[in-house]
Amino acid sequence: MIWLPAIFVAAVTLVAFLPILRNGFVEWDDYENLISNAHYRGLGWPQLSWMFTTFHMGPYQPLSWMTYGLDYLLWGMKPAGYHLTSLLFHAANAVFFYFVCRRLLCIVWANNPIHAPWQLSGAAAFAALFFSVHPLRVESVAWATERRDVVSGFFFLATIYCYLKANSKVEARSARWLTAAVFCYVLSLLGKATAITLPVLLLILDTHPLGRLHGDPRKWWATSSSRKLLQEKLPFVLPAILFAIVAFLGQQHVAAFKSLGSYGIESRIAQALFAAGFYVWKTILPLRLSPLYEIPPNFSFWDPMILAGAALAIAITITVHGLRKRWPAGLACWAYSLAMLAPVLGIVSTGPQLAADRYTYLSFLSWAVLAGAGFLFITRSANRARTVLAACLAVILIVSVFGVLTWRQTMVWWDTGTLWTHVLKLNPESSIAHYNLAKFLANTGQRDAAMAHYRDALNIRPDDAEAHNNLGLLLAIEGRTEESINEFQTAIKINPGYERAFFNLGRVYTRAGELQQAVENYRQAAILNPNQAEIRLGLGNALARQGSLEAAAAEFEIATKLNPEMVDARTALARSLAALGKKEEAEKEYQIAKELLLKLKNSTQN
Repeated sequence: MIWLPAIFVAAVTLVAFLPILRNGFVEWDDYENLISNAHYRGLGWPQLSWMFTTFHMGPYQPLSWMTYGLDYLLWGMKPAGYHLTSLLFHAANAVFFYFVCRRLLCIVWANNPIHAPWQLSGAAAFAALFFSVHPLRVESVAWATERRDVVSGFFFLATIYCYLKANSKVEARSARWLTAAVFCYVLSLLGKATAITLPVLLLILDTHPLGRLHGDPRKWWATSSSRKLLQEKLPFVLPAILFAIVAFLGQQHVAAFKSLGSYGIESRIAQALFAAGFYVWKTILPLRLSPLYEIPPNFSFWDPMILAGAALAIAITITVHGLRKRWPAGLACWAYSLAMLAPVLGIVSTGPQLAADRYTYLSFLSWAVLAGAGFLFITRSANRARTVLAACLAVILIVSVFGVLTWRQTMVWWDTGTLWTHVLKLNPESSIAHYNLAKFLANTGQRDAAMAHYRDALNIRPDDAEAHNNLGLLLAIEGRTEESINEFQTAIKINPGYERAFFNLGRVYTRAGELQQAVENYRQAAILNPNQAEIRLGLGNALARQGSLEAAAAEFEIATKLNPEMVDARTALARSLAALGKKEEAEKEYQIAKELLLKLKNSTQN
């Protein structure tokens, strides 16, 4: 009887997310993490060593990288396989959450036994489905890059389950279960450091529903028994601190943190208050969900949308605090949600988003438990079969609506073009969406449309150096040399350390025959990035056209050392050596170039 609802929960979850198996990778971190990154492909020592030492793209997530390595061994680079793994993790999380909910509900009603077993199983199943098929889950499951959410979530739920087993009144205290909880917690952090606030969550659980601590935190140090409970959290606090430091270093590694000068305290507080209310609103009414809720250029606390979200968050806080004695579950659920959201609310700002659907993956769990408890309360208290039937029909309706919305939302992640078109449909003022859609259109040969979107992005954020650079590239392809030079120069004014703009200026000047300016820009690009073979090749070609064959050969040689398999660099070096009369060395380079071409041809055919 206990497992039948769990199987049902898994089946419904799988069906709701089934369309993701037809989706591809999207050009929003998937390319950098999976397509152009060969380091994770496999589970050998070189791959494992990289996984446990890298801050690639910021997060430290070795356990999640291991699941990608297994995906590569099983599926190669087929997106369907990667999506299937994420979906299976999510379905497993739904089942795990079902059992966590059963235990929580048993604890809450320990002094008032539940007479009908179907009520407990039905409430736990509803809570699990309320979590698993809610449209807010789509981003974490359908976006291949967000595998870390479902991996970390699995071990987070295992941690909570073990902790409840160790400390609930239903079962005797067990050091074995507490040790298992610590072990699962470390695994969760290795998947993603989302749950660094877990020690706070355990204190909330101890307060309600476990009742091990007094509801007033000021009294926690009053007795030796409560102090002992606080000390019990030390094995969880230590890994939380360690992984918080690691997460901080990872974000610093990619320069993700915004300075107070660029994003002030008022803006951070406004974002945090708005986001707290926003997530509640989207939980109740999950419509117009977007992969990106971009911070607008003119972001202000006094924006009506920001004020509405902040007002909702403050109103909920006041309400649950006022009802804390009669309804402690409300305060506990709200406190849990805020504690889980705390690292990503925006006080420590690390991205362009005001909020993100993926941040609700674990913070949403308390609301799902509350929904299940509500169903259980109604079915236990109702005196009429009609009321019970109405409650069951309401549950079926809610799950069905969520399932349909989730099915539709998964299709947003079909491909890169669909993704960013959807974002722009909801927010035409998203400069990031215009930029990313422009990149997609340019890569598919739709240059006019791409240029239009780059211009739209620059109208919103004129200081976007990359948009200026990419627009310059398209103008250069179209033969509009002066316009392209202006765009590259603008990019350099915005970001004097942007070597790609210098490199592209060198290419345009070379094509225009202005070789001295080409050399100067290539040299500046090489100073900024001395280890880029492509820059060295471009500089060598410009020098060769100037007649500086010795200097050109030196640059070509550097390029071949930086990238030994660069055929163009080998051929250019061979030509310059031949022109300098070094025929034997030239023949050697020509031979290497031929071998590389043959190797490339064979790999393409295979």
